[in-house]
Amino acid sequence: MQAKKRSPTPSAANSGSRPPDPLTLFLDESLDSVSVANALRDAGATVVRHTEQFPRGIADDVWLTYAGENNWVVITRDKRIRYRQLERLALQAAKVRAFVFTGGNVTAADTGSILSRALDRIHKICQINRGPFIYHIGRSGKPLKMI
Repeated sequence: MQAKKRSPTPSAANSGSRPPDPLTLFLDESLDSVSVANALRDAGATVVRHTEQFPRGIADDVWLTYAGENNWVVITRDKRIRYRQLERLALQAAKVRAFVFTGGNVTAADTGSILSRALDRIHKICQINRGPFIYHIGRSGKPLKMI
């Protein structure tokens, strides 16, 4: 009886690969609400709110740079970002990974619920793509690449 040949490729269990890096979500000023933050935290996310770090009205390039330096994933409601060249360039220079909520007229609680359901997809996208990038998330909770 012949011995079973071992595969030269290690199994996932023995590969020594480390778990994915934990993500910190940064809610920019347009989504900075207690109910959105709590919904995401209840779903297991680490969340930093804009108002926990910066005064309202601070220039976008300041907080985008800080978010990029800290490897935070930006969640915003600013649908027009893809048309604002300076803001987009600041996002790209800071190497920010951004998700834009485009769900229209929904409550903060509904926004939190939709984004919570999208967390697994957000994690998978961030594991594959180090950024910079912009995805949008509509009411379906499915992120679609914008830039």
